[in-house]
Amino acid sequence: MSFQFPPPRTAPSSTKPLPCQTPSLHQSPTSIGALTPCATTSHLPSCLLSLLLNSRCQSRFCKIHHLLTYTFPNSDVKDNKRQEKVRELTRLIHEMKIVLYGDDMSEPATEPCAKLTQEFFKEDILRLLIFYLPNLDPGVRQDVTHVVANLQRQRVNGRYVAAEYLENNTDLLDMLIPGYDDPEAAISFGAILRDCIRHQVVAKYILESDHMKTFFDYQHDPNFDIASDAAATFKELLTRHKSTVAEYLNKNYDWFFMEYNKLLESHNYITRRNAVKLLGAMLLDRSNTAVMVRYVSSLDNMRILMNLLRDSNKQIQLQAFHVFKLFPANQNKPQDIVNVLVANRSKLLRFFKDFTFDKVDEQFEADKAQVMKEIESLVPKCLTCSSFKNCEGLSC
Repeated sequence: MSFQFPPPRTAPSSTKPLPCQTPSLHQSPTSIGALTPCATTSHLPSCLLSLLLNSRCQSRFCKIHHLLTYTFPNSDVKDNKRQEKVRELTRLIHEMKIVLYGDDMSEPATEPCAKLTQEFFKEDILRLLIFYLPNLDPGVRQDVTHVVANLQRQRVNGRYVAAEYLENNTDLLDMLIPGYDDPEAAISFGAILRDCIRHQVVAKYILESDHMKTFFDYQHDPNFDIASDAAATFKELLTRHKSTVAEYLNKNYDWFFMEYNKLLESHNYITRRNAVKLLGAMLLDRSNTAVMVRYVSSLDNMRILMNLLRDSNKQIQLQAFHVFKLFPANQNKPQDIVNVLVANRSKLLRFFKDFTFDKVDEQFEADKAQVMKEIESLVPKCLTCSSFKNCEGLSC
C-alpha cells in the first residue's frame, strides 16, 4: 500500500555545530532504583564511621584523590605498588557504597549518609571520579555509579546538596556528555547523566546548550548500545521536567523537529521505534499542548506518520497510530491535510479495518473507530478553484 501526497517542499538547509570540545570523561553503569531510606542507627564497621564522622573525613577524600592517580599507567611506578594502591582505592569506594546502602549486617544510617553527602560534594569528589572513571575496572565503575546515583537523591536539612553543587559546576556536564564518544565508557556516562538530570537545573542547562544537537547524532550511532543509551538519556531530558521542556520546545520548535523527523525516518528500526514512542509521549502530554497543535498542523509531519503506519514492525505501527490519530482529530486541520486525507481515504479506511493486534485493546479499538469516522466525514476543498467538492481529487 502506498499513499498519495502532493510534491514535497524543499526543506531549509541546516548546519550542525560541532560538538563542544571538552575533555572526554566517563560515567558508570545503569541507574539504580529508588534510594533506600537511611535509618537512624546502624552497626557500621568502625573504619566507615571513622571515614565519615571524625575530623579526618576530609583527609580521607584527599587520599581517594591521591589513589586515583595510580589508575593511570606509569612506568615510574612498579606494577605491584600500583595494584596495591588500586586495591585500596577499590576498598574505599566500596565502603562509601556500604555507608549509603548498608549491607547484610547493617542498614544505612542518617548521620553518616548526611556527612558523606556533604563532604563528597564539598571536596569536589564527583569531578575526580568522572575524570578517572575510564581507568577503573568495570566492577569499581559500577560501585562508583551506585554511589553517585545515591548521592543525587540524598537530602540534607531538606535540600538536595547535589543539585546545588551541579548548579555551580555545570562544566561537569560539558565533560560527561561527550563521553558518548568513548565506546568503552559511553554507557557509564549515560547512567550518571540520567541521575544528574533528575535535578531541574541540570536539565535546563543541557536543553539550552548545544549539546542537544549532539544527542541527535548519538542516536544515529552505529553502536547499538551507545545509540540506545543516548535515546534513554534523550527521553529523560524531554519528559522529566514538564514545564522546562514545554518552554524549550516552544522556543526551539523549528530546528528541533526538523532533526527529530530524521530520527523517525531512520533506516534503523530501533531508532524509529524509540523516536515515535517518545514523540507520542511528548505530544500527548498536556504541558505540550501548544507544541502538539503546531506539529499536527504540518502536512510534512503527517506524511512521515502515514509512512510509519506502513512499517514492517508492528510496535512501530502502533506507536505511529497514537500520533497519527491526532491529525484527523484536529478540529482546525489545514486544508492541505484535509485534501491528502481525502485523497487517501479509501486506502486509509481499508488499512485501519485490517489494523489489528492479537491482544484485544478496547481503547485502541475505540480510537481507531474515531479516526475512521473523522476521515469518512472529511470534505475536500479544490486547490485550484477553492470550492468545496464531493470528490476524491486534490485539484480540478
